[in-house]
Amino acid sequence: MTTQDKPERRGGLAALIRDYSPAENTADELVDPAGQMRPVWKDFIGQFGRLSGPDMERRFHRAEQYLHDAGVYYREYDHGFSRERAWPLSHIPVLLSEEDWAGISAALVQRANLLEAILADLYGPNHLVADGHLPAALVAAMPEWLRPMVGVTPRSGHYLHFIAFEIGRGPDGRWWVLGDRTQAPTGAGFAVENRVAMSRMFPEYFADRTVAKIGGFFSAFRSALEYLSDAAEGGVGVLTPGMLNQGYFEHAYIARYLGFMLLEGEDLVVRDGRVMVRTVNGLQPISVIWRRIDSAWADPLELNEASRLGTPGLAGAVRQGAVTMVNALGSGVLETRAMLAFIPRICQALTGEPLQMPNIATWWCGQGAERSHVQANTDRMMIASALATRLPFDSDGKTVLGGRFRDSARGPIADWIAAEGGNLVGQEVVRLSTTPAWDGAALVPRPMSLRVFAARTSKGWTLMPGGYARVGRDRESTAISLQRGGSVADVWLLADPPGAQTAIAEARSSLGARPDLSLLPSRAADNLYWLGRYVERAEGTMRLLRAFHVRLADNAAADMPLQHAIAEALTVAGVDVAEPVPGALTDMLDAAVQSAAQVRDRFSVDGWLALKELQGAALLLAENHLSGELPRSGDDIAREISGLLRQVTGFSGLVQDNMYRFTGWRFLSIGRALERSMDTCAMLARFCDEAAPEGGLDLAVELGDSGITHRRRYTIATNRQTVIDLLALDGRNPRGLLYQLNRMRTLCERLPGAENHGRLADFYRAVIRVQTDIELQRPQTLDSQALWKTRGELMEVSNLLTQHFFR
Repeated sequence: MTTQDKPERRGGLAALIRDYSPAENTADELVDPAGQMRPVWKDFIGQFGRLSGPDMERRFHRAEQYLHDAGVYYREYDHGFSRERAWPLSHIPVLLSEEDWAGISAALVQRANLLEAILADLYGPNHLVADGHLPAALVAAMPEWLRPMVGVTPRSGHYLHFIAFEIGRGPDGRWWVLGDRTQAPTGAGFAVENRVAMSRMFPEYFADRTVAKIGGFFSAFRSALEYLSDAAEGGVGVLTPGMLNQGYFEHAYIARYLGFMLLEGEDLVVRDGRVMVRTVNGLQPISVIWRRIDSAWADPLELNEASRLGTPGLAGAVRQGAVTMVNALGSGVLETRAMLAFIPRICQALTGEPLQMPNIATWWCGQGAERSHVQANTDRMMIASALATRLPFDSDGKTVLGGRFRDSARGPIADWIAAEGGNLVGQEVVRLSTTPAWDGAALVPRPMSLRVFAARTSKGWTLMPGGYARVGRDRESTAISLQRGGSVADVWLLADPPGAQTAIAEARSSLGARPDLSLLPSRAADNLYWLGRYVERAEGTMRLLRAFHVRLADNAAADMPLQHAIAEALTVAGVDVAEPVPGALTDMLDAAVQSAAQVRDRFSVDGWLALKELQGAALLLAENHLSGELPRSGDDIAREISGLLRQVTGFSGLVQDNMYRFTGWRFLSIGRALERSMDTCAMLARFCDEAAPEGGLDLAVELGDSGITHRRRYTIATNRQTVIDLLALDGRNPRGLLYQLNRMRTLCERLPGAENHGRLADFYRAVIRVQTDIELQRPQTLDSQALWKTRGELMEVSNLLTQHFFR
């Protein structure tokens, strides 16, 4: 089917799926083995088939635009480098019937309880090993089995609170478990964003409540975590490895969505056996940590000494019952690939029942009979590391498929298995079912797996009604990793009757209470402060650059001394005026984006998008100039920099108007006010000095964006007294020094610890001193020496703020 004949051929069910042809011996979600459309799909495919080409494109664009505006991304890794890539949404959802879902739910609840029992035994009495259900040598070799956690009973009484299952449908139509994700499962936040995007694409399915909602799942889990917390011992935090982790967007999103603190290892410290958060209010306790970091990296003192992501002493605090860890440290042992070989037998031993949903057939080659079976059937096996935790289709480059090495010089596979059997498993080749995907012209079958999330609540395990599916980019069933070009589809559970919803639980600790937004980690405050400084520094640099290029375009001899003075000021700031869009400017914007990225959970989506667009615009201008597509100097450059200035002031206005006035906003605002004050001092000292070149006073008014005010207020031409009065001593001029110092004093007054029992903190005293000194000045006394002195005192204010709050 070609793009030009899409509207003509899309007139109904038959036309839409005419060329839809699943592979033989493969189950398909859309059609049954007889080639008939499954009932659950008929309504959706019927409506989809009636869409015109332009309407379809508009719907797709709405969803993609939402994901772009929301800043949804995944991190792609390639040859040691990483970069952010747009979220690869598949435009066609995966549809499940209530009958299908009932079977999936019952089976996965059984498995969740089984995994809890296995984990409790491995870190407790170890009967499974003693009774021969698990080989001792295998358990001891598992990297995720943590000896320091043996004998540690979780404070909550449970090892597992939030888990995910990767499942796929086999050729016979039955669902199979491909892997258990118990370490720090990702995807739940992305599932929410997928759902919002799909509601923009197909609003009619959500308006009539046909698709089961997923909000109740998160509300129930949030209530469960808050119930585990103790107000006297602190609240709940989400522990992330940081912004370079591939799941960081989701970590920040979940923290913001549920109202929890987003923390990194350096935000925590253990004091007297208790876990404390370093905040601007001092050390504050925390009682529940939703861990999104692998267990071994959580504590360099007892676990992995090479870790720079964890917190020394955290394992000891868990051992003493001072904090609830979600999930328990060491829970990643259940993800070990070899565990799948023993779970069916363990289920029978512990429950007296078989698994309701079998997992992929697995044989550990450390046992004679199993090793012989794998050696005899290598042509239909996937042979891989027994101790790996990756899913079977997430190839790590060490997996042998179909009994052949890629490197023929390595010798027979049977010899390899015989020599290293204890480190290997054989697994049946995964032949995943297919689901319809849109390739731009038609529906095509693509392999997929579902990720289903389960959360422990006061009523037991509850499953997210749906989840998300990973979809392969082509028919090859082993290529469904996002890192290998796969996409992600929303999973719809079609309610029957429409409107059936999951009840939303009430959070114990939030009833009638307004949360304390002043509990701000010091690292977050530091990044907000520097975000304000970097953005303001970039704005000041843009104003100087524009002034330079305007005068360069005039090319008047009389302007040359002033032009040289501007160039000198830019050079002192590290800006190369020979570059149309200097690298120093793009570096400032990069630094601002990096600071904002560290506090994504506390930063608005609109603010983030505006900042990223500003960064992108500056980089694009720089690239265009380097390629010779745009002029390198003069009036054209000045106009382009004016466009960047409008964007940066738009960002500042957005933050000023929309950001909640909590402690974090104050640090961001202090950063802006301090940077503008320092910039104003330097600018006035340079261009209002007696030795400044002609035109310096008018330049100062231009840089201070105060030309109209000066003309209206003073009926004479600029002179030093009027310029100093307006830009330094007028408390009503937002571009003026005194206005910014007044603002800093007001903001600092409301910071935690600014005054303690009538004694002023050093940073607050320093701000008051600088503000008072300027307020007492007159234009005649505020000379360049005094301005440089004030700038130095402001630098000391910054040092005092850092010492008090950020270190």
